[in-house]
Amino acid sequence: MNHPNDRKYAATHEWIIADAATATYTVGISDYAQQALGDVVHATLPNIGQQVSTGEACCVLESVKAASDVHAPISGTIIAINPDLAANPEQINDDPYKTGWLFRIQSHDESALTQLMTGEQYTANL
Repeated sequence: MNHPNDRKYAATHEWIIADAATATYTVGISDYAQQALGDVVHATLPNIGQQVSTGEACCVLESVKAASDVHAPISGTIIAINPDLAANPEQINDDPYKTGWLFRIQSHDESALTQLMTGEQYTANL
């Protein structure tokens, strides 16, 4: 399984990566999570402008196996969602770290980032 070290991972299988140029974060699910889910057939994403708290379920991914909550790895405001997932939710399976991203968040408190794991730590904890 592929878990790049350029981002942080939550124990609930979300990843987060900073965009230093815009001071925002992009969130998605790990390669492990997309494999466990199976073929994703629908993504219910959060609303732009929605406030989320660390650990809060903020969207749902439906697969041929089950529906699974996705949790916010940090608190903040949702500033963008991946518009391509409405028509092509399989991008989450095809490339969970690039085209399969879920949403972008502007953080109010980045302290939760210290509780997240590197790719190596995440892989070791699976």
